[in-house]
Amino acid sequence: MLSDIRFKDFEDVLGTAGSLADAAEAHGSLCGALCSMSPYKMQDWVNEILPDGAALSDESAAMLERVFTATAASFGEQGMEFEPLLPDDEQPLNGRANALALWCTGFLYGLGTGHISDLEGLNGDVGEIVRDFTEISRATGDDADGDESNEQAYAELVEFIRVAAQVVFEELLPLRRQVYPAQQQRLH
Repeated sequence: MLSDIRFKDFEDVLGTAGSLADAAEAHGSLCGALCSMSPYKMQDWVNEILPDGAALSDESAAMLERVFTATAASFGEQGMEFEPLLPDDEQPLNGRANALALWCTGFLYGLGTGHISDLEGLNGDVGEIVRDFTEISRATGDDADGDESNEQAYAELVEFIRVAAQVVFEELLPLRRQVYPAQQQRLH
């Protein structure tokens, strides 16, 4: 489960490996790619976020595998178990807000790596979510104070992103099946 994975541990693994992406952005890109591509393998994600030839310790590789597996499983669960991997609530609000913006940037990048040629041209709920994520990705947390109203606004944005990512995953299921029909299982 994603709730068992500490953001800081994931961030440390990526930093040690020389990641090309911030931890929030890396998780967002995984989520977007899982929404738009099937199959999307762990190695595909690792190739996106780590430099060529990056050496991973067994512990680091295990952490990446846990993040990948927990994220993929959470999208497939019926109980709306998905959670974006973001800094803990004990961290300053401005850092969490910046991480949220980076998560959205990563999600849009991951979504665009699939077979969606024009993210801006998407219709319906998915198009609206893409536009909302684009706006959130432009936000900065520099002015975010830790007062109660800003904390509440941040919590509401996190919940919106959590639900919206699940909506995108479900809405794009027909696209994933259409583009990757050979992966469908048949009953004989």
